[in-house]
Amino acid sequence: MKTPIFSNHGCRLNAYETKAMAELAEQAGLENTIVINTCAVTAEAVRKARQDIRKLRRSHPESKIIVTGCAAQIEPQTFAAMDEVNTVIGNTEKMLASTWVGLNGNLETEPVQVDDIMSVKETAGHLIDGFGTRSRAYVQVQNGCDHRCTFCIIPFGRGNSRSVPAGVIVDQIKRLVNQGYNEVVLTGVDLTSWGADLPSAPRLGDLVLRILKLVPDLPRLRISSIDSIEVDQALMQAIATEPRLMPHLHLSLQHGDNLILKRMKRRHLRDDAISFSEEARKLRPDMTFGADIIAGFPTETNAQFENSLKLVDECDLTWLHVFPYSPRPNTPASRMPQVKGTIIKQRAAQLRATGIRQVKQHLAAQVGQTHQILMESSNMGRTAQFAEVTFDVAHPEGQLVSTKIKSHTDIQLIA
Repeated sequence: MKTPIFSNHGCRLNAYETKAMAELAEQAGLENTIVINTCAVTAEAVRKARQDIRKLRRSHPESKIIVTGCAAQIEPQTFAAMDEVNTVIGNTEKMLASTWVGLNGNLETEPVQVDDIMSVKETAGHLIDGFGTRSRAYVQVQNGCDHRCTFCIIPFGRGNSRSVPAGVIVDQIKRLVNQGYNEVVLTGVDLTSWGADLPSAPRLGDLVLRILKLVPDLPRLRISSIDSIEVDQALMQAIATEPRLMPHLHLSLQHGDNLILKRMKRRHLRDDAISFSEEARKLRPDMTFGADIIAGFPTETNAQFENSLKLVDECDLTWLHVFPYSPRPNTPASRMPQVKGTIIKQRAAQLRATGIRQVKQHLAAQVGQTHQILMESSNMGRTAQFAEVTFDVAHPEGQLVSTKIKSHTDIQLIA
C-alpha cells in the first residue's frame, strides 16, 4: 500500500485538516500507513474511532497506524495503549510538515507526540486550495474556542481561539474562484469569535463584507455554524444586502430552556435565539436555519425538554442536528445529576422526528418556486438554503443551474 489511507471522523474542520495531512504525507513520501483523524465531541465519537482503528488493523495487518485529532489530543494515552496503534500525534503536530517527515522514519522513537494545545498562538500554518467537491470549497478562517460550555471538551482538543488574517483568507478565496469554484464555505470551531485576536479586533461580518467586496466574481459565500448571540451588525448588514451570502445559517443553540442554558454556561437565553431568528428573517425572508440541540442534558426535566421542542417552532428551525447528551471526562456537566440513558434516547428521537417534520414542511413550500442550484454531481445539487435537489437531466458538476421545483420526497426536492 503505497498511498496512505486517511479515515476522517467528525466535523468539516477535521475533514479540511485530513485533506491537508494527506498533502503533507504525500510530500513526505509516507507509505504503507493509515491515519485516523478522531473526533471527541461525544463519547460515541470516541467509541467509533476506536472501533475504526481495530477494523483498519484487521484489514491492513502490516500497515503503520497513526491516530490524531481531538480525541487523540485530549486522551493520547488511551490510544497509545491500543495494541493496534503505532503513533499518536496531536492537533498541532498533525499540521507540521516536519512531523510527517519524521513519521517516514522510525515510528518507534516517539509513540506519543502531543504538546500543550493551550500554548498554540497561530492558525493558518496550513492552507489548502480545493477541499470539498468540485462545486464547493471550504476555507478554515478560525480554530479553537475561548468559551467553556460545561458539556464541551473541544477547547481542550483545539486550544484557545485564533484567527486567520483577512488578507490571507481573501487571497485564498481568489485562488479558489480562479480554479472555478462557485461556492466557498467559511469554517471554524467558533466562527463568530473570528477576529478577536487580530489587530483592531475585526468581526465576522467585517470579514464577510470584505470577501464579497474584494472577490466580486465569487457567486456564493456560505458561513457554517455560528453563535447567534455573537453576531455583529456588519453580519446583519450582509444578510440584508448581500444576495451572494447564502440564506442558510446553522445556529449553535443547544437547548430551549433558560435554566438549562445557564447550566450549560451558554451566553444566550431562549428569547435571544427567537429574536435573532425573527430579525434575520425580516432582513432576508428566504432565510432558513439549522441548529444543534442537545437532548438529555443533566437535570433536564420533561418540561425543560418541551421547551427545546417548542423552540424548533418558535425559531422555525429546518435542519436539526440532534446530540443525545453523553458525559465527557473532566467537564462540569459530567459531575451533574445525569438523565437516564433510555430517556435521553427517547427525547433525541422526539427531536429528530420534529426535525423530519420541519424538513418536509420546508420542501413542500418550495414546490413551484424557481431556485438556483449548485450541482454537486451530474444529477444532484443544493439550493441556496441547502435543500437537496435531484434532476432527471444531467448537468455538469459545479455548475449553477436555475430551475423550477416540480415536486418533492420526504428528503429531497425534484426538478
